[in-house]
Amino acid sequence: MTDAVGSIDTPDAQDEVPESKKTRKGGKRAKKGPLKRLATFYRQIIAELRKVVWPTRNQLTSYTTVVIFFVAIMIRLVTVIDYGLNHAAKYVFG
Repeated sequence: MTDAVGSIDTPDAQDEVPESKKTRKGGKRAKKGPLKRLATFYRQIIAELRKVVWPTRNQLTSYTTVVIFFVAIMIRLVTVIDYGLNHAAKYVFG
């Protein structure tokens, strides 16, 4: 009987990894101490925060107003649906 392509019994040639390629142990992180890594982490945080485009006060005010308005509408919608389902359940189940 012939084996199917990619069967478990016969591994493909692509699955075999040559032993000459060994994975590196450690890398750059293993060479640094914990305090040096922490300092690098904080430097990276500061660098990323400098890239952020912060909204202006007018944009922030308008975005906040839109969010509050949307949340108020959603609260009203859920309240109306809940009220309707409550009355429907009382009507059906007595």
